[in-house]
Amino acid sequence: MTLAGLSLTPVLKGLVKADSGINGVRIGVQSYSFRTLSLDEAIKAMVDIGIKECELFSGHVEPRPARPPQAAGAAGAAPPRGPNPAMREETRNWRLTTSLDHFTAVRRKFDAAGVKLQAYNLSFNDSFTDEEIDRGFEMARALGVPIITASSTVTAAKRVAPFADKHKITVAMHGHSNVTDPNEFAKPESFFAALAMSKHFAVNLDIGHFFAAGYDPVAFIEAHHARIVNLHLKDRKKDQGANTPWGEGDTPIKEVLRLLKTRKYDIPANIEYEYRGEDAVAEVRKCFQYCKDALA
Repeated sequence: MTLAGLSLTPVLKGLVKADSGINGVRIGVQSYSFRTLSLDEAIKAMVDIGIKECELFSGHVEPRPARPPQAAGAAGAAPPRGPNPAMREETRNWRLTTSLDHFTAVRRKFDAAGVKLQAYNLSFNDSFTDEEIDRGFEMARALGVPIITASSTVTAAKRVAPFADKHKITVAMHGHSNVTDPNEFAKPESFFAALAMSKHFAVNLDIGHFFAAGYDPVAFIEAHHARIVNLHLKDRKKDQGANTPWGEGDTPIKEVLRLLKTRKYDIPANIEYEYRGEDAVAEVRKCFQYCKDALA
């Protein structure tokens, strides 16, 4: 499958060019990196570190319900797998009934801090109702962002496509590394299938997951940069290896950053801190410095 003939206009239209690049490369952060912090604490961390672009994780906007109590069983038994139905319904109700003023207030916090919002990360999955999908686009509009990023599935993407066309908001599919499930976004072919569903679909390429799945992110970006709206930067070992501190894995982070610099691609590269560490702020600061060194 190829990308020939797929429209580029929806991906490029409305993107905000930030003034916080490092030698011409836009370095931002996925706020999931600060998932242990409140939204206000996360914004403060971005300002303190010097990061001025953000892809906003829905967990920083939606309420965070407490974990359900562990089911009765043997001592030390793991809690049941899968979503808690009551919690899922509570989240759905919140999405459908919360005033959009909540989201405009979130946008004002970022504006006041001088941090540009690139995108809203809301991961449509097969449990979303049509009403919930539609509401997600209204949330993005209230946040003032032109892009929704989504850790989605191929089947969910088919249902999202008409809503993306209706609202004329880009949805960028985020990939992982599970190449055995054809419903997951991992292989290049799965991204191409999504791009063919809607001219408002794009790619949010996670270079760590893409590399761990056995693919070359440098070559993919060079070939398909026009349909990539942002990157997630992380380091992983090859062949489905673990997340690691940057520089200890095999992912070509420096090569990707230098490609963006050399080719002058206007693609935000967002730090996504996922490896084990004691202090999220300290670790993201290290990752930001890694980018500075790579682009010096």
